[in-house]
Amino acid sequence: MTIYFYSTREQYGCFSNFSPHGFQLDSVWWTTSEHYFQAQKFAGTPYVEIIKPIKTSREATNKGRDRTLLLRLDWE
Repeated sequence: MTIYFYSTREQYGCFSNFSPHGFQLDSVWWTTSEHYFQAQKFAGTPYVEIIKPIKTSREATNKGRDRTLLLRLDWE
């Protein structure tokens, strides 16, 4: 059985990157795993601090996809 969790509104949505379940990693609180994922594109830069406090995971995704911001060299 395949389990899909693309939408937080459907069954198993709690496993989505967009699910509003925060976590602490290395003494830093992340609102969602999507916030963390998007911020990792810019690890070591001030952009992490821009993404971290963004209110929603969708907005964090949009900021992380903003190609006017330089991705870290080893991201791809």
